Amino acid sequence: PSWASVNRGILICDECCSVHRSLGRHISQVRHLKHTPWPPTLLQMVETLYNNGANSIWEHSLLDPASIMSGRRKANPQDKVHPNKAEFIRAKYQMLAFVHRLPCRDDDSVTAKDLSKQLHSSVRTGNLETCLRLLSLGAQANFFHPEKGNTPLHVAAKAGQILQAELLAVYGADPGTQDSSGKTPIDYARQGGHRELAERLVEVQYELTDRLAFYLCGRRPDHQNGQHFIIPQMADSSLDLSELAKAAKKKLQSLSNHLFEELAMDVYDEVDRRETDAVWLATQNHSTLVTETTAVPFLPVNPEYSSTRNQGRQKLARFNAHEFATLVIDILSDAKRRQQGNSSSGSKDNVELILKAIGSQPSLESQDNDQPDYDSVASDEDPDLETLPSKASRQKSLDSDLSDGPVPIQEFMDVKNALVASEAKIQQLMKVNNSLSDELRVMQKKSLGKDVN
Repeated sequence: PSWASVNRGILICDECCSVHRSLGRHISQVRHLKHTPWPPTLLQMVETLYNNGANSIWEHSLLDPASIMSGRRKANPQDKVHPNKAEFIRAKYQMLAFVHRLPCRDDDSVTAKDLSKQLHSSVRTGNLETCLRLLSLGAQANFFHPEKGNTPLHVAAKAGQILQAELLAVYGADPGTQDSSGKTPIDYARQGGHRELAERLVEVQYELTDRLAFYLCGRRPDHQNGQHFIIPQMADSSLDLSELAKAAKKKLQSLSNHLFEELAMDVYDEVDRRETDAVWLATQNHSTLVTETTAVPFLPVNPEYSSTRNQGRQKLARFNAHEFATLVIDILSDAKRRQQGNSSSGSKDNVELILKAIGSQPSLESQDNDQPDYDSVASDEDPDLETLPSKASRQKSLDSDLSDGPVPIQEFMDVKNALVASEAKIQQLMKVNNSLSDELRVMQKKSLGKDVN
């Protein structure tokens, strides 16, 4: 295996990775073991889970001899990726079809609360797989214990359990949450003399903006010396911004903290998709061309999000390198402005913004489908995909988006039509790609035959 699924605690091969990537980060957070930079303790956390049998959590019922009698089985190595392995992977990680289920109760919230209390107690030990099992069953990484007055991350930090802190952070735990006495997990790590843990929690706190900055310039801020943001500059920053870019920037600055949080999370996911795609292409066997079964052309749908937000997320893939870099820089600048405007030491809103992006658990706020969308930030520069009738109607649409009202139905239909056209174009290119792949194999066989002769 050359890849890892961070939130599942498993190592995977190229074939399975192609399916995991298509599931989305909310299901499986994929990283290459050698060609992706790893915080050492995060890699150690994944290795510990893998070595201690984390895979059995996701295949619990398949280990029961009765499951073999009923015809349920794992996919075999010799099975085809599509549909056999792909269907098994989706059942295993997306549907959680083989995870051990607790007896049903009338009130699911009571069960989640009990699980979260167990998690709260378990993180002071080094037993990672127990905590992963609790999280897989619905325990909440940010659970605030009513009697103890703190969260699981407070407990792990106080006990110096750095691998437990890594696991909780992957599932969305917030290092900036204050306990009943006003202290954060970072405070407890420092007080306990756990320097490495404290420094790592600060990195986790700024994971989103650090990742965006590293994507553009290959550098990260020096948090130990008080530098928490790097804002790269475009080479042509002296040029006048287009009216569309100015309107998009104005829209970005006018977003509420909640909507800005969502946009930053989505751009983070798109950065992850682009970087993982680059690693994927660089590590594959190029004797055969990339096919539609391994391509992830845009962010997969997250059913926890509204359809409008999912469409906005997928539009990010249409940004060329210059447009996307401009958007990333604008987000970094506005994140810094919002944090410094709220508090010199960093606001709770900004901390939640950063942590929710890397956690696999969606926030309750993000499930509110009635919020206005940030869709106008996405660019419509590609003439082949653009279906807006005229520049005037585009400007009118932008003006309406700058308010906090709902997205106009006409604009929604325009976006939908553009996405349909985009998907059709992608399918057409895939067919051409497959044809070229077939021709290449025929030519290789002919060339091999001539060499033999």
